[in-house]
Amino acid sequence: MNETLEQLRASVDGIDSQLLELLSKRAELVHQIGQVKESQGVPKFEPEREKEILDRITGLNKGPFPDSTLKHLFKEIFKASLNIQQEDHKRQLLVSRKKRPEDTIVQFKGVQVGGPSPVLVAGPCSIESREQLRTVAKALKDSGITIMRGGAFKPRTSPYDFQGLGLDGLKLLKEVADEFGLATISEIVHPSHIELAADYIDVIQIGARNMHNFELLKEVGGAKIPVLLKRGLSATLDEFVHAAEYIMVSGNEQIMLIERGIRTYEKATRNTLDISAVPLLKQETHLPVMVDVTHSTGRKDIMLPCAKAALAAGADGIMVEVHPDPQTALSDAAQQFDIPQFGEFWEGLKKSGLFGPRS
Repeated sequence: MNETLEQLRASVDGIDSQLLELLSKRAELVHQIGQVKESQGVPKFEPEREKEILDRITGLNKGPFPDSTLKHLFKEIFKASLNIQQEDHKRQLLVSRKKRPEDTIVQFKGVQVGGPSPVLVAGPCSIESREQLRTVAKALKDSGITIMRGGAFKPRTSPYDFQGLGLDGLKLLKEVADEFGLATISEIVHPSHIELAADYIDVIQIGARNMHNFELLKEVGGAKIPVLLKRGLSATLDEFVHAAEYIMVSGNEQIMLIERGIRTYEKATRNTLDISAVPLLKQETHLPVMVDVTHSTGRKDIMLPCAKAALAAGADGIMVEVHPDPQTALSDAAQQFDIPQFGEFWEGLKKSGLFGPRS
């Protein structure tokens, strides 16, 4: 009896080895199929094809397994095969950490983003006047901050809201930034403005509403100027990463990602800050990752702890909005710091010990 049991077990072990070999061969073929699909732009998952295979397998079934069991087993194999194709796709992405293990450091006007120390970006939501910009720029300069943001083109939810000063705003931003020795970031919303913007700003921002504007992403990819790409209002991290890929595959490797909160059912904050996005993006890509605590929270009373959380999670920088007189601001009045509030925020950030050089 013992000899018979061992013989049967040996036969099962042999079949298991054959199954493993066949599964490995199948996985290699699936890998090749995935490469062909990638080149042709064919979806990875084809439900009709899966149904055909399952119908064929159950049609050949002679027992002892019931059809339902075979379907379950082969669906698990299909799932594992799809995972292989998806992982292979991730490895091929130019922005992927698997493609480039070392961190990308974006440099402009003496600033390093993604380097040994995090950065702070601050400035008004909208550029309104020279006096407004100069007041903010002086406060930044006095605080030792070297990057100023300011919106000249403002895509708004309502067409009746202030849309920005456009080119005149960019000119003001450059004049004031040059006066105080600051680097600048401003949003561009139309592909035709990119070449023009390069004459006035140091970093092009792609706003949340334009993350899926693929023609704009392609044009920015052809520009030789750093890009700050904001996560879309309801974008998944996979969609966010692929938006960055649009830019990089078009030739521009100077890309920074910024989490700015996503739209959920929660009403306590303007958006929901997805703090998990920071370590996930740092893990999946080699690009610098920043966090906009102004748009993600919309609440000045919690911006400091949220900024600390972002830095603790590994963020390469923080963005906040500052205005000399927020009550009179033409956009985002309720969520912008005034100068004294910004000073308190900045001091709190420095005292946290999270803003200095990282080991």
